[in-house]
Amino acid sequence: MSEGPTTPTTPQDGGPRLSRRALLGWGGALAGLAAAGTGAAVVEGRRAAHPASAASPGLVHPFTGEHQAGIATAAQDRLYFAAFDLTTTSRDDVIALLRTWTVMAARMTQGLPAGPFGPVSGPYDAPPDDTGEAMDLPAAGLTVTFGFGRSLFVDEAGADRFGLAGRLPAGLADLPHFPKDALDPARSGGDLVVQACADDPQVAVHAVRNLARAAFGTAVIRWAQLGFGRTSSTSTAQKTPRNLFGFKDGTDNLKAESADLLDQHVWVPASAASADATAGVDSSWLTGGSYLVARRIRMTIETWDRSALREQERVIGRDKREGAPLSGGTEFTPPDFAAKGNDGSTLVNPHAHMTLGHPDQNGGRHMLRRGYNFTDGNDSLGRLDAGLFFIAFVTDPRTHYVPMQTAMARDDLLSEYLQHTGSGLWAVPPGVPDLPTGSDGSPALTADGPFVGQALFA
Repeated sequence: MSEGPTTPTTPQDGGPRLSRRALLGWGGALAGLAAAGTGAAVVEGRRAAHPASAASPGLVHPFTGEHQAGIATAAQDRLYFAAFDLTTTSRDDVIALLRTWTVMAARMTQGLPAGPFGPVSGPYDAPPDDTGEAMDLPAAGLTVTFGFGRSLFVDEAGADRFGLAGRLPAGLADLPHFPKDALDPARSGGDLVVQACADDPQVAVHAVRNLARAAFGTAVIRWAQLGFGRTSSTSTAQKTPRNLFGFKDGTDNLKAESADLLDQHVWVPASAASADATAGVDSSWLTGGSYLVARRIRMTIETWDRSALREQERVIGRDKREGAPLSGGTEFTPPDFAAKGNDGSTLVNPHAHMTLGHPDQNGGRHMLRRGYNFTDGNDSLGRLDAGLFFIAFVTDPRTHYVPMQTAMARDDLLSEYLQHTGSGLWAVPPGVPDLPTGSDGSPALTADGPFVGQALFA
């Protein structure tokens, strides 16, 4: 049983005190625990919490570390992605929420309940501090990744919402309107973002559900997306998956084992903060973090399914069976964009999807992709609302995403079969140091423990 909170004191980082709202984020359990004075007590006739899944947590990824998990982590099979809008005007409330979320995420990624009591203990006349649907499930490789949108810093009119405008990194600029975009504002943007990935869909949903519950009164979900069937490999141990068009996706993706390439193309370097400093902006809090680009891409499945195999391969630039470039070889053979066939034309079309997205055609720049397939029912004409929920982590979206997407939206043969309907960009702070623990060794909420994004609010 985790220890309850002590009397709120001023944190060592100079931030605000642990608010009553933060305590309520645990469903009242922490307050009840403090009143009881011991974590081992029987509360209102119910047994103290027992983390049912902790005995066999399955694959567990640490929540703390130099970088947030869920970026270079080997991509899991399922996704629940949720963007939040803040409903508070209090900076202290935002900090309290992030403190609470940090501890909850650290617990759930270990296969523990979201709160110290769990779903079946605590004050009998108060809501449980965990919703319970993952009570008998292992951690399932859960990772929870947090990011901050531009609107956290300034609103649409440029007003400083929480005293953070002077810390807005230059890379967190609104993405441009790309050719053929059909973005739904209800599926775009957000002050905060949570990416929960796991090998069990219920574990991922449980994580976001409990974070949303704890945010009551401070933030609400703006939009969300469920994903299945990862469309990228982020480890050399993983096979390349297929997207809903039936082709292998992400063959040239960055891998976790390539630390030098991650440093170059994913993690934000200290030099970025130095460049921002010349404009009077302190973005040092983002050093070691990354930028998350998300795009909801609907595929016109029915049109694609009626296209000839020859046309499908011409559009993609790879063969469908092996995933090899049409210039020859196997899946991982480097494409030869100059190779020509008997008719004198290049074997790989210069406007093929693979051509325009390949690092060789983009100044050697890479992205770390973590996308997922999705299906969200059908429209009024019976057509599938399905496609790719594209996620990429980059060191700077202005250099590593915008130029490539501009070219692809304009010239990509595949764009005939795609429609971008949702979009977002978030700054992902670096990882969190080790957290305080309770008497049972599990992460505990305290008034001065570290939290995700703490350097931003320091």
